[in-house]
Amino acid sequence: MDPISALIKFISDGGIWMWPIITAGAVGFAIFFERYKLLASVKRKNRKAWDELHPMLVAGDFDKARKMTQEDDATVSKLLNLGLALQGAVRRRDDIEIGLEEGLMEIIPQLEKRTHYIALLANVATLLGLLGTVMGLIAAFTAVAHAAPAEKGDLLAAAISVGMNCTAFGLIFGVSLMLLHSYIVSLTTEIVSSLEMASVKTLSVITAGTKRNISTKAAA
Repeated sequence: MDPISALIKFISDGGIWMWPIITAGAVGFAIFFERYKLLASVKRKNRKAWDELHPMLVAGDFDKARKMTQEDDATVSKLLNLGLALQGAVRRRDDIEIGLEEGLMEIIPQLEKRTHYIALLANVATLLGLLGTVMGLIAAFTAVAHAAPAEKGDLLAAAISVGMNCTAFGLIFGVSLMLLHSYIVSLTTEIVSSLEMASVKTLSVITAGTKRNISTKAAA
């Protein structure tokens, strides 16, 4: 029997409860791929934008950096633009820091959006597998109760074997989705950490640049 036929028979033997498990798993995988595509794109754009932006900041060319962040759609550019916009209007470090923190508070929920559903669906798939097995065993014991004594052993063994299909299928989806959830969480954490790092470095550069300007004007 080829693998596809074996899989079809496996699902068919599991009964009607196999379909809710498949649905939960399919939705979980769909969310994972949507999140992965978005986060991978954000990570790639952020790295490219930061590589271009960092030399400008170190050189103290805040006007050029501000213009770049206004035109770029990378998440890190949108975040740092808040700090650079304030740099041109105020001199207090605290005001710029608060602006960057507010920007992070707006960005992080967008990065974490729908991620928790992957873990939820992993649990749902596992529990549906157990529920399908329990319901199958209940039906099996009911059928065995009315069977001939010579047939009870074979009927019960076959029913338990079929019932275990639901548990196995639920665990396959549950374990897979939990691993995918952990990966997405780690990827999100990596992006957030990079944004925080860029925010701190930008704040330090802006503060140092402001102090140099004040010292230059005082000396003049």
